Amino acid sequence: MQTKTMERLQYISQGQTLAEQKSNILKALDAGSKWIQIRWKEASNKQLYILAEQIKQACSEFDAYCIINDYPEIAKDIDADGVHLGLDDCRIIAARDLLGPEKIIGGTANSFADVKQRILENCDYIGLGPFGYTTTKQKLSPLLGIAGYKNIIQQVRQEGLPSIPIFAIGGIKDLEDIHHLTQIGVYGIALSGMITQTPHIVSSINKLLV
Repeated sequence: MQTKTMERLQYISQGQTLAEQKSNILKALDAGSKWIQIRWKEASNKQLYILAEQIKQACSEFDAYCIINDYPEIAKDIDADGVHLGLDDCRIIAARDLLGPEKIIGGTANSFADVKQRILENCDYIGLGPFGYTTTKQKLSPLLGIAGYKNIIQQVRQEGLPSIPIFAIGGIKDLEDIHHLTQIGVYGIALSGMITQTPHIVSSINKLLV
């Protein structure tokens, strides 16, 4: 299992083409992002592999984490720092067997039951959401809002489950949202549009997450 200090801000990449993806990621890195999750649902395996190779090199130059969404085989081939898996993707245990104990494996969750499952699966962090409405997912789960996160975090504590970093994700629009989420015990924030549209906001977000 990953033992390094976990970054508290994740940038989840956006873009319809390889050029758009790479440009957005490089802007995020240049603005200070230290955790890049490559997410490109429309790409072919070949396109994704090309992008992943290029971004892994860029992340190394910026001393940033490179995480691949959905594809543990690509993560292994390019020696990425890890993989993020949705609830319907490859199982955590299978990814762990493939990638080994040192790589980061994160998992999506939409409810307390999902969070409990992910903790029992021994993943390294959980992306819990969506916080609000987002256009980055076609099949959107029920929105959690502040109350939803607060309730799930309380349930985790009440059941005495092992502590694991929980990242809020999905439809987070402004710094006020981030401030409220950190106040209720969310470990970190995963963002797409907010950083894609205004990369320079990374420094302000990092100050909130200290």
